[in-house]
Amino acid sequence: MPENSAFILCIEDEPEMIDLIRIILGRRGFIVSGATGGREGLEKLAQQKPDLVLLDLMMPDIDGWEVYQQMKADDGLKDVPVIVVTAKAQSIDKVLGLHIAKVDDYIAKPFSPEELLASVERVLQKKKAQ
Repeated sequence: MPENSAFILCIEDEPEMIDLIRIILGRRGFIVSGATGGREGLEKLAQQKPDLVLLDLMMPDIDGWEVYQQMKADDGLKDVPVIVVTAKAQSIDKVLGLHIAKVDDYIAKPFSPEELLASVERVLQKKKAQ
């Protein structure tokens, strides 16, 4: 599927999780770049605008909510969809993410490859339809 060549930035402090996401999404033709932490993620966002960001919340340098707020404050990045991928899976966190912060989706770790692919494809389809 050529439409799956979307560029996805995964901002996550665990390199193994970035590798796993790269494998899962790469099989479907997605181009995945990783950033190990919020600071590196913001640097990569400044260099190249992705089609989608997969964002961990709990990172040691700059947490995911701070990265998200900086993205939404930037005119060049505010329309980039964000899927939160986090081990912080309390229902209140999901409510905060989806309804208050308005992230595009919220995936709890551990997740299945099918769950990740379905979320990414759904969010990218929604973006394309806008």
